[in-house]
Amino acid sequence: MRYIEIRCRVQPVAEGAEILTALLGEIGCDSFMEWEEGLLAYIPEKDFSESRLKGISLPKESGIEWSYTVSRMEDKDWNAEWESHYEPVWIDKRCHIHAPFHAADPGAEYDIVIEPKMSFGTAHHETTAQMISLMLEEPCGGKALLDMGAGTGVLAILAWKKGARPVTAIDIDEWAYNNMLENTQLNGADGIRCIMGDAGAIPDERYDIILANINRNILLQDMPCYVQHLNHGGTLMMSGFYDGDDLRIIREMAERNGLTYNSHRQQNKWVAARFTRP
Repeated sequence: MRYIEIRCRVQPVAEGAEILTALLGEIGCDSFMEWEEGLLAYIPEKDFSESRLKGISLPKESGIEWSYTVSRMEDKDWNAEWESHYEPVWIDKRCHIHAPFHAADPGAEYDIVIEPKMSFGTAHHETTAQMISLMLEEPCGGKALLDMGAGTGVLAILAWKKGARPVTAIDIDEWAYNNMLENTQLNGADGIRCIMGDAGAIPDERYDIILANINRNILLQDMPCYVQHLNHGGTLMMSGFYDGDDLRIIREMAERNGLTYNSHRQQNKWVAARFTRP
């Protein structure tokens, strides 16, 4: 099958790439990869429509700017190509994340299988890796946990393996939702409740731990909702933003909503931060 590559240059990259993934998925793109200037999206040539691509628009208030170029790709088995470049990931020498075509590691404290399908949340990105690192330090046994912007479901699956119960995972993208369902099955974590939607889809429940690896603007928008669903004494971990002004703004919003800043970690300017609700 021949594919079209849509090479998107996005500013700011983090916020724009996530929104574009959803919008490009609606016009038939079925594979995505991050690159330093934005997002690479792939669509079967038979499904490609230049007019539908041109029709994609982002709200002016988002502040996101993007442009694209289109090229036809060589005819090859792209799934095999992706698999040949996908490497397993180790986090803190404790958590081993790999695709089904890689062997499990019996020495791993937590071994997680993720069917990548060029999706976000495979732990190769700094935000996911740092959230996993935070999760490895967090007591989860018997705690109710919510994973917002769950993507592949890797964080929810780790929480399940650490004994969190119940676990709910939510993502707005249908493709991510379906991938999440597949991955929970692969890991024997089919007790995780998977929901497609945004913050408005959070069940009328409270949680001891809430994870949100999304982007700065969505975090700022939805943080009051997260706090409403967070038990007193509970933990909110967030990532998807940068050090510096982003962290300052996130921290200010969290404190306005009654949260206490605990700590953060940084990798290549990406930040993951931990807050608690007194």
